[in-house]
Amino acid sequence: MSKHSDSSRTTWLPALALLALSTGAAAQDVTAPSPNKAQRLDAVIVTGTRADNRTESSSLTPIDVVSAEVLQQTGTTELSTALARIIPSLTFPRPTAADTADAQRPAQLRGLSPDQVLVLVDGKRWHPGAIILTNGVLGRGSQAVDLNTIPMAAIDHIEVLRDGASAQYGSDAIAGVINVVLKKGGEGGSLDVTGGQYSAGDGRLWKAAASFGIPLNNDQGWLRFTLQDGHQDYTNRAGVDRNRPEEGVRQRYGDPAVKDHNLFLNGQYDLTPGVQLYAFGHYGRRQSESTAFFRNTAHSNAAPSIYPTGYLPLEDADSTDQSLVLGLRGKTAGGWRWDVSGNYGANRVSYATIHSVNVAWLNDFGSSPTRFHDGILKATQQSFDIDIAKEFSLGWLPNPVTMAFGTEYLRQTYEIAAGDPASYYVGTSGRSGGAQGFGGFQAADAGSHARHNVAEYVNLETNLTDRLGTSLSVRHEDYSDFGTTTSGSLAARFDFTDSFALRGSASTGFRAPSLAQQYYTYTSSLYYGASNVPAGLTQGIYNTGIVSPTSAIGSLLGGQPLKPEKSKNYTIGLVWNPSDALNLSVDLYQIEIDDRISLSSNLSIASPEAQAYLAANGVANTNYSRVAYFTNAVDTRTRGVDFVGSYRSDFGDAGSLQSTLSYNYNKNEVTSVKANPAALDALGLDLQRIDRRDEFGLLADSTPRSKLILNELYTFGRWSFNGTLTRYGKFTSYATSNPALDQTYDSKWLLDLALNYNLDKWTFTLGGDNVLDTYPDRTMVGNDNNGTMPYSVLSPFGFNGAYVYGKVAYRW
Repeated sequence: MSKHSDSSRTTWLPALALLALSTGAAAQDVTAPSPNKAQRLDAVIVTGTRADNRTESSSLTPIDVVSAEVLQQTGTTELSTALARIIPSLTFPRPTAADTADAQRPAQLRGLSPDQVLVLVDGKRWHPGAIILTNGVLGRGSQAVDLNTIPMAAIDHIEVLRDGASAQYGSDAIAGVINVVLKKGGEGGSLDVTGGQYSAGDGRLWKAAASFGIPLNNDQGWLRFTLQDGHQDYTNRAGVDRNRPEEGVRQRYGDPAVKDHNLFLNGQYDLTPGVQLYAFGHYGRRQSESTAFFRNTAHSNAAPSIYPTGYLPLEDADSTDQSLVLGLRGKTAGGWRWDVSGNYGANRVSYATIHSVNVAWLNDFGSSPTRFHDGILKATQQSFDIDIAKEFSLGWLPNPVTMAFGTEYLRQTYEIAAGDPASYYVGTSGRSGGAQGFGGFQAADAGSHARHNVAEYVNLETNLTDRLGTSLSVRHEDYSDFGTTTSGSLAARFDFTDSFALRGSASTGFRAPSLAQQYYTYTSSLYYGASNVPAGLTQGIYNTGIVSPTSAIGSLLGGQPLKPEKSKNYTIGLVWNPSDALNLSVDLYQIEIDDRISLSSNLSIASPEAQAYLAANGVANTNYSRVAYFTNAVDTRTRGVDFVGSYRSDFGDAGSLQSTLSYNYNKNEVTSVKANPAALDALGLDLQRIDRRDEFGLLADSTPRSKLILNELYTFGRWSFNGTLTRYGKFTSYATSNPALDQTYDSKWLLDLALNYNLDKWTFTLGGDNVLDTYPDRTMVGNDNNGTMPYSVLSPFGFNGAYVYGKVAYRW
C-alpha cells in the first residue's frame, strides 16, 4: 500500500478498460444476454452486479432477496430484528446497561464486526451512526450503521449479498452488503398500526406507519412519502440484590424506553425521455432512555441528602438522523447508462444523564444538579458518485460484455463536543467526580476531524459461454489519512444442467479505520488523596479513559496510526433447482482479515516506573493512570457455510404452503496477536494490548456458531398462518482475566407464530414472538452483579421473553 497519492493512477483504470473494449466492439450496440433459459424467471437484482438483467437465481455470488411482505411477516417493527429472523448469518444482539449501546444496536453478518458490512440504500452508501461501542458488548470498538433509522414501510425489498464486495463498493464490505431498495411509483400506499407488550407486562409498544405515492405532471414523475411514529416502554428483567434482599428489585435491566419519529421521501421526475431526476432522503429522531447501575444507600457514591433511599442513574441519548441523495441518471441513444449523484448523511447524538448526582460537586458546593448535559457526538458523510455502464458485443466472445466504471469522492467528519462542567467536575475532596452513570466529555476530549477519499472502479461481466458466467472487478482508493489501496474480485458460475450450477468467488477487500476509531477520546478523572493514593504516586487528579493512538500518551504506550483492515474472501457453492417448487443452495466461505482493528485492554500505568517513563517523555502533567486505544493488533479467520432451501406445496382448494429452511454455521477465531509494543515491554510490566475477553470471546466465540431458521407460511383463502422456529447455537462469555468466570450458554429454540386475516384491502394480524417464553441460561454467580443482572448482554435474542402483538394494515 502506497502512502502517497499518484494522480496519474487515479484515472487509468476506467480509461484502460474502455479503450480495450471499444477497440474490439462490434459496430452495432446490443443488449446483455438474458439469463440462461434454464434459470427461473425472478426479480432482477442490483447488488453485486452492474448488469441490468442479472436475477437472484442466476447470481454469481450468494444473495438473499427479502421482500417487504416477508419483512412484515416477522411481526417486529425493527428492520434489524426482522432481518435477523430471516437470514441466519445475520445477528442482532440487544445490549443493555452499556452506556447507551442500546441506543444504536449493531447488526453483525457472519459474526464479524458491525462496521464490516456495507449498508446501501438504493445503491447509495448509507452513513454510520455517531456512537462508537466501547463497552464489553458484541461489536465492541465499531462505529456501525444504524439500520433502524430506515422505516420498514418505505422498503420494497432488501438484497443481502453474502460475499466480500470491496472491489465493487469500497470500504466496509468485507462481510457483505445490505442494499435496501425503496418503494417506487406514484400509485398505491399502506397504513399500518401495531401494538403489543411482553408477557411479563412491560415493554408496551405502539407504532404507526403510512406510505403513499403521488403522481406528478401526468405521470411524468412521482413522489412517495413514508411517515413513522412510535413509542416503546422499557423492559426490566433485573433481579434482587443478594446482599440487600429487603430492598426488592431496584436495578433496571432490559430494553430502553424509546420514542421514534421518522419521515422518508423518495421521488423521481422525467426531465426528458432519456434523463431522470431522482432524490430520496429522510429525517428521523430517536430518544432513548437507558440505565446505569443502581447506587444504594451503602454505596460509596450515595447521596442521601438528595436520594435518601438510593438512586438509579438514567442515560438519555437524543439521536437526530438525516440524509439526502440527489442525482441524475439516464441512457443515451448509444446504449450508455449513466448515473451522477450527490449524497449527504449525518447522525448527531446528544447525551444527558438524569436522576444522577456529581458527588464531588455536591461535597464542594453543597448542592448538585440531578440532570447533566454530557456532550454531543456527530458523524457526517458526503459523497459524489459517477457510475457508467454499457453492454458491448465483442467479436471474439459469444455473448455481450457489460462494462461498468466510475468514480467516487467521499468526505467524512467526526466531532466531539464537551458536556457541561458539572458533568465531569472532579475537585480535590477525594469524592467521586463526574455525573454518576455516565460522566460527560471533558473539554480536552472535544475536537473535530475530517478526511476525504477518491476512488475509481472497473467491472466487467459476461457469459463466456452459454453456461459459464464471469465477473471481474478492480477498485482503487486514495484516502487522505492513510494512503492508497486496491481491491479486486473474480466470480464465476457454471450451469452444468438446466437445474444445477456451481459458483465461486475470490476477492480482496479492506475497511478503512473510522474517524471515531482514530480520534474518539473519553476521559474520566479521579482524585487520589492521602487515604487512597497508590504507592509511588503523589496526591492529585488522575485520568483514565480512551485516547487516540496517535496522541502523545498513546504513541508513548505503543499506539500507532491505524492502518486499513485487509481481507481475503473465498466462496464456493452450488445451486440446485430440480423443480419450480424446490430451490436449494449451499455456500462455503472463508474470510481472512489482517490488521483487524480492536479496542485495546486497559493499560494500567499508575506504577512509579510507568509514571517516570511518561514524565521523562514530557507528559507528566496528563497524570493518566489507565488508558486504552484502538490498534491493528490481531488477525482473524472466519469459516462457515450457508444453506438455504425452499419448497412450495400447492394443495389446490386447500391452500398452499411455503416452506423455507435456512442454516448458518460460522466459526471466528483470532489466528495471531501482534507482539506487545516495545514501549510496553520496556516498562517491565505485564501490559497486554488485547485481553482474553476480546481474543477468545468478542472476536470469536461470543457469537453463536450456528443458527437455524425454519419458516412455514400456510395460506388458505382469506387466512394465512405464519410460523418460524429458530435455533440459536451455543455462545461463550469470556472474563477479562479470570478463566473461572468464563461461561458457555446452551443453545435455545424460539417459536414465533402469527395468524392473518385478509378482508379486501385490510389485513388483521394477531401474533406472538417467542411464544414459548424462552430465556437464555442465567448468568453464573460472580458475573451477575449480586443477582441484579441475571442474563448475559451477549444473548443473540435478548432476554425479554414472550411478546404478543396485534396489527391492522390497510393497502391500496
